[in-house]
Amino acid sequence: MLYQEIIRHKRDGTTLSADEIAAMVEGIASGDASEGQVAAFAMAVFFKGMSRGEAAALTLAMRDSGDVFDWDLPGPVIDKHSTGGVGDNVSLMLAPIVAACGGYVPMISGRGLGHTGGTLDKMDSIPGYTTQPDNALFQQAVREVGCAIIGQTAALAPADKRFYAIRDVTATVESVPLITASILSKKLAAGLNGLVMDVKSGNGAFMDSFEHAVELAGSLTGVAREAGLPCNALITDMNQPLASAAGNALEVQNAVNFLTGTQRDARLETVTLALAGEMLALSGLADDRTAGLARAQAALASGQAAEVFGRMVSVLGGPADFVERPKAHLAKAKLTRTVTAARAGYVSAIETREVGLAVVELGGGRRRAEDAINPAVGLTGLVDLGVRVEQGDPICLIHADSEAQADAAEAKLRAAFTIGHAPTVPDPVLKIID
Repeated sequence: MLYQEIIRHKRDGTTLSADEIAAMVEGIASGDASEGQVAAFAMAVFFKGMSRGEAAALTLAMRDSGDVFDWDLPGPVIDKHSTGGVGDNVSLMLAPIVAACGGYVPMISGRGLGHTGGTLDKMDSIPGYTTQPDNALFQQAVREVGCAIIGQTAALAPADKRFYAIRDVTATVESVPLITASILSKKLAAGLNGLVMDVKSGNGAFMDSFEHAVELAGSLTGVAREAGLPCNALITDMNQPLASAAGNALEVQNAVNFLTGTQRDARLETVTLALAGEMLALSGLADDRTAGLARAQAALASGQAAEVFGRMVSVLGGPADFVERPKAHLAKAKLTRTVTAARAGYVSAIETREVGLAVVELGGGRRRAEDAINPAVGLTGLVDLGVRVEQGDPICLIHADSEAQADAAEAKLRAAFTIGHAPTVPDPVLKIID
């Protein structure tokens, strides 16, 4: 089948057959389709779109381009995926909570993208932790512990890896069917029985409007079900950082505090437990999301979730006493600086994207794909939207390795926080799509 004919059909708005899509994906994976042809295909889809059936066929073809896990476990295999945010360390608590309730969570995560933090970068800040294990160790961790947070292996949906790299440099990343297929192909390859999506909406999200977030969530849930994977979605607010910390080691410390009950940010707790309840209900481990929420709360309160997290870290090569002594293992920045409110009033707006970019300025994110990340830097004590402050009150604490980095981050943060009249603060969970 000629790639140029497949491209022409899509360019002209024709609905592609499953065979045409499979042939195109095979060419992407093998390299037989040139970079120009792959880019032309992506641009044709960007402008002409895809039906739900086409998107499902693309998803399945990319899933089948590499390894597909087939679990034989005594409980359901369930996962969650977030579209990315600032201070979003939900995965670190969510996976062990669900595992403590009898689920199995093979969580294949990604690195930071632009202003958003990446789960894999957070896990890399734990000394010795293996974020790229071989299949045997990955399966061992899931079987023995109930969860494993790792990165995409070279053999998992390799067509997606090449396709995404080309989309990234051809201005076609934002296509909803291509985003959908990229996310779901990896999740289907993980051998899931169910998936819950956390689609962010707001000024710190890739989908900055509620309408665009609903569109993407509808595509993800619909295509997943078309491909045989039960999938629900939560639309959650990203008009402010989710946790009070942003930065890799700092978010890991925040997650340990959450699991052990030392400190729990209210919005973070609401979103994490809502996702846990949804996962437990979707997988049949609870009768409905209300019962799932109660079960998740019990696993957290009993300390079971913290124990699971500690065992996961240990099995994947991290310190055996990590949960008990996280500060002894996590990197620390060379200096801290308090950013204070310039005037009295309420935190009336937060430009969340700028908060994320402040972490990048500190070295906690990447400007280029090859950049190394400093795990120690970032922000803590981020105040919430709607909080009353007096002039000189702290609005966050910068953790930096140089005064110059701290200066650049402080400038961004001062511009990101608006002090004024009391705002209307949206609920953390805006909508559930099932």
